[in-house]
Amino acid sequence: MASQQSPIQSGFGAQTTALEVLEGLDLSHATAIVTGGHSGLGLETTRALTGAGAHVIVAARDVESARVNTSGLANVEIQRLDLSELASVRDFTQRFLASGRHLDILIGSAGIMACPQTRVGPGWEAQFATNHLGHHALVNLLWPALKGGARVVMVSSAGHHQSGIRWGDVQFTHGYDKWLAYGQSKTANALFAVHLDRLGQGDGVRAFSLHPGKILTPLQRHLTQDEMIAAGWLDGNGQLADPTFKTPQQGAATQVWAATSPRLNGMGGVYCEDCEIASLDASEPPSFVGVRPHAADPDQAERLWALSAQLTGIDAF
Repeated sequence: MASQQSPIQSGFGAQTTALEVLEGLDLSHATAIVTGGHSGLGLETTRALTGAGAHVIVAARDVESARVNTSGLANVEIQRLDLSELASVRDFTQRFLASGRHLDILIGSAGIMACPQTRVGPGWEAQFATNHLGHHALVNLLWPALKGGARVVMVSSAGHHQSGIRWGDVQFTHGYDKWLAYGQSKTANALFAVHLDRLGQGDGVRAFSLHPGKILTPLQRHLTQDEMIAAGWLDGNGQLADPTFKTPQQGAATQVWAATSPRLNGMGGVYCEDCEIASLDASEPPSFVGVRPHAADPDQAERLWALSAQLTGIDAF
């Protein structure tokens, strides 16, 4: 899997927008699910996909907010999904499978970042549970609708550079660090795509993960202004100070590109950034550019899949 981690000269870059990625593409045949498709990068993803003709099911925990935020967009369907609750994931997938539709695109855009220590379900750490385990269950339960040709795109982050999978204490039962927990969950997103692609190729399903870039969105809801000033993101007046930040339209571009680009036909299991396949980064200290070997390792990916199947009791394979 890691051998494919090299750029393909896509012609796009960090400033490319989601609409530019889709220019000239007709998605009127496509049905897509976008988790968190009503907020932040998810909303821009929904806007771009529907603008190209796709029918998008927005999977949202807050259905009313989703209806308000997507009002005015054509071809949008709102369905409730709380990724931190397996019962909610089962309800959502049962409703979709009952519709008899094939699913062409699934984008796992929903997530939480650097939240206070929180336990969900049977005591799972909330970031690992919401960002990874919920999506693991979602994709596996939707497998009958994905088979026959689909792309699954997981929104990871350069935050994965902060932590691999903490095999000795995945649930942070011995001391919690919100950034290490976030990093682990984003590594999990990348590894999930690696192993899903390996398992799904025979059924025409390819999987990708990505770093969208740095963007101010509701994802930062758990951070104080002082923390963002200390990180250099904002100045003392609370205004954006980091010139490397993207607009939401630019931030959504890589997930849209991974979900639709003809250049990626026949490929999968790779981590992308700036609308391009990223390079491996083994530098010390981590550069936060490219993908760390621990997030592209097929053996780690297989081990994580087994753990996730054990924890959730869900495995389509």
